[in-house]
Amino acid sequence: MNMERETRVSVFESENPSEIQLIKSKLDAQDVTSFLNDKYMSFTTTPTANTIRLMVNLQDEQKAFDIIDAYIKETDLDFNTNLKN
Repeated sequence: MNMERETRVSVFESENPSEIQLIKSKLDAQDVTSFLNDKYMSFTTTPTANTIRLMVNLQDEQKAFDIIDAYIKETDLDFNTNLKN
């Protein structure tokens, strides 16, 4: 099986780096390899264009969505409260 050219898909995006790290660690904990794609940051320093995308390999897409979905339900979408402590 050729692992060299994986298709990667975006499963989560945010302008908040700590939120991205949190989701990334959730995926890592479930053996889903993820990659950061902050393509805008290298081209511009405009504060409005700093969306970071969390990418996974295509075959992990459904698993990643399940993990993220469970996490969001668990936190009731209240990221801000979690990130302040």
